[in-house]
Amino acid sequence: YAHWLPYLGIENRCVVPVTSFAEPSPTPGDKDPETGVQKNFWFALSQERPLFFFAGLWTPWHGVRKVKEGPGDHELYGFLTTRPNALIAPIHEKAMPVILTTPEETELWLTAPWSEVKKLQKPAADDALVIVEKPATQIKFPAEPPAQGSLF
Repeated sequence: YAHWLPYLGIENRCVVPVTSFAEPSPTPGDKDPETGVQKNFWFALSQERPLFFFAGLWTPWHGVRKVKEGPGDHELYGFLTTRPNALIAPIHEKAMPVILTTPEETELWLTAPWSEVKKLQKPAADDALVIVEKPATQIKFPAEPPAQGSLF
């Protein structure tokens, strides 16, 4: 927590827009048959996946992100987490994102002093989220690499 104190001011706060988010299955070897990778559980506010936000932090940073490009100026972000609610705890026992679902919460996060907004760092209500199907946009990796194509 102490490491993040310099970044908790209004000047380093942002919101991260999401319609759903995933946590990997806690069961070892629980592979998604379509992707061949560890299964994810997807969470959203409802089956319709309305927009909501994670309480985020950002900072400028100078350093190497891609070795071939060398050092550069970058804007990095992350989001706050808190203890999980009853829906997420069986899947991710340590944490869940801090979720902002109303315009008032979002405005408060972006404009109020830390002493006032730290109350937002709490689990979402146990009924605030539902488990949804994985999005169609999830990257799918073939179980087997494609055969080498022929030029002729």
